Amino acid sequence: MLKNLNHFQEALNKRRQTGTLRALQPKAEGIDFYSNDYLGLAGNKELQRIMLEKINHNPQWLSGSTGSRLISGNSSMAAFTENFIAEKHHFSSALLFPSGYNANLALFSTLPNRHDTIIVDEQIHRSVHDACKMSNARKLKFRHNDIEDLENVLKRQEGHCYIAIESLYSMEGDLAPICEMAGLAKKYEASLIVDEAHAFGVFGNGLVNQYGLQDQVAAIVITYGKALGAHGAAILCNDVVKSYLVNFASPFIYSTSAQDFQWMSIKTGYDFLEDHQELSVQLQENIKIFRSQELQSPSSESSPVQAIIISDNQKLKSLQKTLSEEGFLTYAIYSPTVKEGAERLRICLHSFNTETQIIKLTEIIKRFI
Repeated sequence: MLKNLNHFQEALNKRRQTGTLRALQPKAEGIDFYSNDYLGLAGNKELQRIMLEKINHNPQWLSGSTGSRLISGNSSMAAFTENFIAEKHHFSSALLFPSGYNANLALFSTLPNRHDTIIVDEQIHRSVHDACKMSNARKLKFRHNDIEDLENVLKRQEGHCYIAIESLYSMEGDLAPICEMAGLAKKYEASLIVDEAHAFGVFGNGLVNQYGLQDQVAAIVITYGKALGAHGAAILCNDVVKSYLVNFASPFIYSTSAQDFQWMSIKTGYDFLEDHQELSVQLQENIKIFRSQELQSPSSESSPVQAIIISDNQKLKSLQKTLSEEGFLTYAIYSPTVKEGAERLRICLHSFNTETQIIKLTEIIKRFI
């Protein structure tokens, strides 16, 4: 038992005083402008019916995997799904993980060694930063989406470099200049790793696939808890990298495998997306409606994540409170999740939002900025 909790309580009290104390809340009812369910697949009745039929014929998929995949937890469903994913994304190999966080921990704690340098975009996901702490490599940052700054950092390095970026950033809602970064990686013989968590499904099979950059990246991470409405993740890479991760990545080796239902839901989700491409078309239409309201935002004009910067904390809290009272579910983001002065309302648009809902949302926001 911990004997002295004073410093824990002091830290909690400080957050309470600044209004940034986190606490778990029951899932709210309202108009969803805050979840990552961009295409509405998490609540899609047709998709649920398809998966239920498959489970009725294969109830064993609901059972636990019984161990890590290197012991008793491997299955034909896991291997089949990996092969399917690799083929879909035009990579030679794929390796499944229970979550995107787990996949990033495996990649960045395993591939770079103590002679290497990991160069991360300053807005990279927290999981990459945590993975770097597990690595023996040195970590450096470059300014967000700044090609010139990235090259300046690369020029000064002597050993091998890994470049870590997201194709679509979840806080800023903007797109990385992936083609230019792939060119820089080739010029300096660096390894580019791309997290496609928020781009997959929104932009087909992701921006690496869209730009045909498979041969210019060392690995990509695809996660399935967002546009696919499922859970889990896959690292896409070549056969050597997959084998190396299976042999040396602690987050893979020492984790109990997910049940087959998770792998089945991923495969089924891919098939459903293929047959319902109108969902991503409708999403883009809704993004256009939001952008037409001319709110100032640093986000890309095609991104489902639209950030509205409101650095006045009280104004931001009042805005979110008003939106909540009007039935709109949104998410306000304060420092230290973002830098001080960059606090924002993070709006997530979906294929199922209506034009009326979007316009009413923007009218309320305009009253506060």
